[in-house]
Amino acid sequence: MALTAPTGEWTDEQKSLRKSLSQHFEALNAGHLEDDAANRFNRDKWQLIRDSGVIRIPFAEQWGGLGHDVLTLVYVLENLGYGCRDTGLLFALATQVVSAAIPLQKFGSDDLKDRYLSRLIDGEIISAHAISEPNAGSDATAMITTATEDGDEYILDGKKIWITSGPLADIITVYAKTGTAGGAAGITAFLVPTDTSGFHVGEPIEKLGLNTCPFCELEFRDCRVPKENMLGKPGAGFFILEHVMNYEILCIFMMMVGEMEERMERCIKWAKTRQAFGASIGSNQYVAGKIVDMKIGLENSRKHLYDTARRFNRGRSVTTEISMAKLITSEANVASALSAIQIFGARGYTREYGLEKGLRDAIGAPIYSGTNETQRVRIASMLGL
Repeated sequence: MALTAPTGEWTDEQKSLRKSLSQHFEALNAGHLEDDAANRFNRDKWQLIRDSGVIRIPFAEQWGGLGHDVLTLVYVLENLGYGCRDTGLLFALATQVVSAAIPLQKFGSDDLKDRYLSRLIDGEIISAHAISEPNAGSDATAMITTATEDGDEYILDGKKIWITSGPLADIITVYAKTGTAGGAAGITAFLVPTDTSGFHVGEPIEKLGLNTCPFCELEFRDCRVPKENMLGKPGAGFFILEHVMNYEILCIFMMMVGEMEERMERCIKWAKTRQAFGASIGSNQYVAGKIVDMKIGLENSRKHLYDTARRFNRGRSVTTEISMAKLITSEANVASALSAIQIFGARGYTREYGLEKGLRDAIGAPIYSGTNETQRVRIASMLGL
């Protein structure tokens, strides 16, 4: 079954761009369970992502992009999430779009753009961003990695953790404390090539899910970065990070909507064909109710993400909306993945069907991109509580 387009007016170009990804689904899915079991990032599949042009969607044509807005991006990514079962690869794709290229296009100097932007948009070089630290996760303002001004350079010292695509990356956006200002005002962003002296990349971290996208720790010891590698102005890092995280949540969680749609369709088909006690299991209200809840979670997630994307596209604040969309979608996806395993019974518990992998991948979503507990605190503060 083909993914049903959401309500709205879409141009022929947008529809064609969305549909064009379907030709890659079979190749993207080939061996994805084996890659997951081996903790393997598949370079051939990354080449398919490059060839598809999906990275290019939200970037200006002068840099090799396709010149579309964020609404077009999420519209296309929803279909990619529907058709591609390699969730780790999709996670790496979202990181590639948002970690360095998005802030570079909006906040970077012309010189930095000339050096890196076209190569990032092409996927020739892989990027990541370094935000979290061993003692500073969702509270980014608690970071203690420093960037000390020294002539024409800044000296980075500190550690970062949970770096998506870190072992693969050629360039990383590093957020660090500059000067003596506390809180958000003291954070600055830098583009740092991973071959810079004093930049140390740790070994991949073993984790529960998203195993085709490696994570690692980073350490900076007297790591000297030219001043021209700064994104924006000194102290503007938190503002840049807020912009980037809006994109990150919209991209990752809209692909999750596509994933939930595909999973629900599998469950409906199985519930109609699987026989137990002389009838299809879908005729059992307990099973049917689980699928109904999957549908409700899917549509709630889709609506919140598209409404937020439209608001963001108009340049309006989405502080509350982005937190709500992240909360709703991540929790709906975990519930959906659990229900799918229960509906498939013993088969759902095996690796062969890929549903247990879907659950392992889903469990991380309430943690990354700001924990759901933090999102609830943020929403409460916006309500004046």
